[in-house]
Amino acid sequence: MRDEMLLSILNDLNGTSADIEASAVVSTDGLMIASVLPANMDEDRVGAMIAAMLTLGDRSAQELDRGELEQALVKGSGGYILMTYAGSDAVLSVLAKAQAKLGLIFLDAKRAASSIAKVL
Repeated sequence: MRDEMLLSILNDLNGTSADIEASAVVSTDGLMIASVLPANMDEDRVGAMIAAMLTLGDRSAQELDRGELEQALVKGSGGYILMTYAGSDAVLSVLAKAQAKLGLIFLDAKRAASSIAKVL
């Protein structure tokens, strides 16, 4: 039941914008909880990378006196990776196209993260 609810939230999120290519909910220690990823992406590898980036972001925010990390954004030539906490033990990660309207993606991701936190 929980898995179905999480997948429903991710599918809804992915459907809010043609610029969102994939999304996943990952535990803070890197275990994949739920995902809507392309078939060519390895869930375990994605989970591990998200956890590593989150750990680095947490430490950077603390060391540079920026408070607690709320979200992290990685921009590459092919698009964006947005990570935002979904409760205290999980992270919502969104992959978006390079031309994505980030304001809308942030808003949709924040809403989805809130829904995910309630489910978890």
